[in-house]
Amino acid sequence: MWLQFKTNGDSLHQVSNCNYIMSAPLISRPLLVLLAVAAGASVANVYYAQPLLDRLAQAFALDRAVAGAVLAATQAGSVLALLGLLPLADRGDRRRLLRLQLMALVLGLLWLAAARTAAWLLSGMLLAGLLGTALTQGLIAYTASLAPPEQRGRVVGVVQGGVFIGLLLARVVSGAVAATIGWRAVYLLSAAMMAALAVLLWRRLPAVPVPAVPPRWSALLGSMLGMLRRDRSLRERGPLALLLFAGLNVFWAAVPMPLSAPPLQWSTAAIGALGLAGVVGALMAARVGHWMDRSFADRVSLGALLLMLAAWWPLLGLPQSLSLLLLGVIVLDLGGQALHVSNQALLLRAPAEQHGRLVALYMLFYAVGSGAGAAAGPWMQARHGWPAVCLLGAGIALLALLWWAAWRVVAMKATAGAGIGSAGCR
Repeated sequence: MWLQFKTNGDSLHQVSNCNYIMSAPLISRPLLVLLAVAAGASVANVYYAQPLLDRLAQAFALDRAVAGAVLAATQAGSVLALLGLLPLADRGDRRRLLRLQLMALVLGLLWLAAARTAAWLLSGMLLAGLLGTALTQGLIAYTASLAPPEQRGRVVGVVQGGVFIGLLLARVVSGAVAATIGWRAVYLLSAAMMAALAVLLWRRLPAVPVPAVPPRWSALLGSMLGMLRRDRSLRERGPLALLLFAGLNVFWAAVPMPLSAPPLQWSTAAIGALGLAGVVGALMAARVGHWMDRSFADRVSLGALLLMLAAWWPLLGLPQSLSLLLLGVIVLDLGGQALHVSNQALLLRAPAEQHGRLVALYMLFYAVGSGAGAAAGPWMQARHGWPAVCLLGAGIALLALLWWAAWRVVAMKATAGAGIGSAGCR
């Protein structure tokens, strides 16, 4: 079946409804770097607030319990973006949608920087989470639709590496800027950076085919449950993402407690800087994507899962050995980043008109896992201590490995059954 698509001009293009064939140009290196930087800068807006809770509590006379609502508002915005905005990427002109979201994010950051009341602050945080998440994931889906299939894993890996670096740097930059010139400067500088990126992206983003008759937004939302039932990769990789980010957040939510306590007594800045050890995983993202393009999905996934399981052994050395802690952080983030990129590369092999909804569904698993891990880690540390946290993390990694192995067994049986069936038809 063929459908007509139109670009911003008057010409019409025919593309296959089965595999969304596009005459996608090769993505130039400067454009790919620009997309990665934009994705990293976008996701940073979701995480800037984490080191600022004490300053925001003082500025708006909030008690500590209420100050936690700042982060809750940002995460609520992220979930709303996945459910409401990201599916719009499958409806029409993705380039136009990204431009609108960029402009809206700049205005939202200015609104947040000007906050004078607690309600005003929370509304600004909601907008930062909503638009920062929508733009980040929209850029990943857009990049995948630009790339030819044989390069899709590599380019998704590069942009995802930018996202990971932006996430890591957000906390460090936010804390340093706020300590120097105040928390409002964090969002003012981010607004200026996003405005500059908007100008560059406005000029550089290539056009992509858009439906001649765009589907209704309600129809797109209604189709997501059916996609979850039908898409084998999503049914396998979604729960893997849940377990992956549950394990990562068990560590990152719990580790500040033993690091800030005697005998180490690290400062907040030092604890935040520990995350920079994870940049090794971000630098490996493009290589992982390249391996996915060479059909090494099973090897990459198995290696990543084994790394995430093995990482908990050196992490168990806290607080006696900081070198083992550093090794564990590098191995854990390397495995997590490799699995995340491999998951997205597999999902984005689907027809391009499904990318927005697939990424949204996948990231919903991510959100659930992140929230569960962030709650379980500190609770386990407070009740049972650091060895119990490591045991929980290793248990989650082992469960992820068993889940992946079970799907491999199912796939092998299906392949064997298909082979017997075809042999019987000869």
